[in-house]
Amino acid sequence: MKKILSYLYAACLAVLAVSCTQEKKLPIYGDREAKITKDANGNEKIDTIYKTIPNFKFLNQDSIEITQDTFKDKIYVADFFFTSCSTICPIMHRNMKTLFDAYKDNNDIMFLSHTIDFKYDKPSVLKKYAQKLGVDVPQWQFVWGDKKDVYTLAEKDYLVAVQEDNAATDGYVHQGWLVLIDKHKRIRGAYDGTKPEEVEKLKNDMGILLAEK
Repeated sequence: MKKILSYLYAACLAVLAVSCTQEKKLPIYGDREAKITKDANGNEKIDTIYKTIPNFKFLNQDSIEITQDTFKDKIYVADFFFTSCSTICPIMHRNMKTLFDAYKDNNDIMFLSHTIDFKYDKPSVLKKYAQKLGVDVPQWQFVWGDKKDVYTLAEKDYLVAVQEDNAATDGYVHQGWLVLIDKHKRIRGAYDGTKPEEVEKLKNDMGILLAEK
């Protein structure tokens, strides 16, 4: 009996050791497709091609044009907001700033906030907003673009609903998601930016993504 228990104990330790060494990975969201490719020896193999955030071109708070190259080889958190928002945006960005403070000066992490108010939130307005929030630094980009470009990117690529609505409190309606993008421009998570527990989960998932090989 003692011998059996010893074997069981050893087996449990082995399982625990394997579990501890296994790397935790975040899921990859969005559409995907299977693509047949060939290796160096000409053998066919099936690769999974995941949806990625496409190239874009916007003006930031310094009136400088930024593109996907600004975020090359970076993990970043993206959101959609507008500076005159009196409902969820202030909460979102207070919570988002806790992430910024946690990863401040980490060269692998960036933040990207797209305004959906194409009429008012020009770069000079975004500049004042960033300064007031205390994050007017290259690590956190606030960007303005044409309505069609921003709204299409939000709904088609980041999977975030946004719209202009004269009946809404501030004239716009949008979801408060904070979207986590990996170094390959793929969506790895979406979190309710108005809920501290969701933002805390995002912070932890950013750590997991940083450790991902």
